[in-house]
Amino acid sequence: MSPLLDNPFGLFILSLAGLWLIALGGYYCQRIWRPLRREEQDEFKSVLGASLTLLGLIVGFSFAMSVNRYDMRKSLEESEANAIATEFARADLLPAPAATALKGDLKAYLDRRIAFYTVQDPAMLARIDQDTAKLQADVWSIVRDAASAQPTPIVALAVAGANDAINAQGYVLATWRNRIPVAAWGLMVIIASACSGLLGFGGQRFNAFLLLVVPATISISFLLIAEIDSPRGGFIRVLPINLVTVAESLKAP
Repeated sequence: MSPLLDNPFGLFILSLAGLWLIALGGYYCQRIWRPLRREEQDEFKSVLGASLTLLGLIVGFSFAMSVNRYDMRKSLEESEANAIATEFARADLLPAPAATALKGDLKAYLDRRIAFYTVQDPAMLARIDQDTAKLQADVWSIVRDAASAQPTPIVALAVAGANDAINAQGYVLATWRNRIPVAAWGLMVIIASACSGLLGFGGQRFNAFLLLVVPATISISFLLIAEIDSPRGGFIRVLPINLVTVAESLKAP
């Protein structure tokens, strides 16, 4: 199910078609079995209303989860940009050769971090991850050697800055992997299917448009949740605005 969740529009089409077919199936099951009696209508409406209420609560809860994760990804992008900019400024605290090497690695590292947010190709992402790990090792090697040769509180600031920049990347990666659980999606699909089937089963006469309203509403909700929850799928994404700003400031004379 994970590839489908990274394709919000595909999820929308599939859920819309599936839920509408379930609603149609519910209607025809009622016609084949028997129409609801008048005394059964009130009880049926109570069951349908309770099911739709439960679905609304779960959809709202999932939407809140996705928004919180999206906000966290934006916040950590800003934090990572600040950490890299801080370490670039602290590079001047190191001896001249080490400072020059560290600044060069940080510029290359910043380019890789920007690419992480924008690249979609899995093969390119794998290469970016390899380059990122190598540059992190190079940055740490530079500050470690400088601290070993000159263990002063001033050099320690550069070491702490490098540690913060490396940790920031790990925090970002963790939030990108922190998605709405597949079990929660499965629960929403099950309840949505039940609601659509009940909607069709309670229809007194066939109306394709009315049978489409609830499935369309649910599918749009799924689309919005998947758009916000998927870091790379869809159109709602976290852009490396702060990282780009830092990169442009470092290129300025």
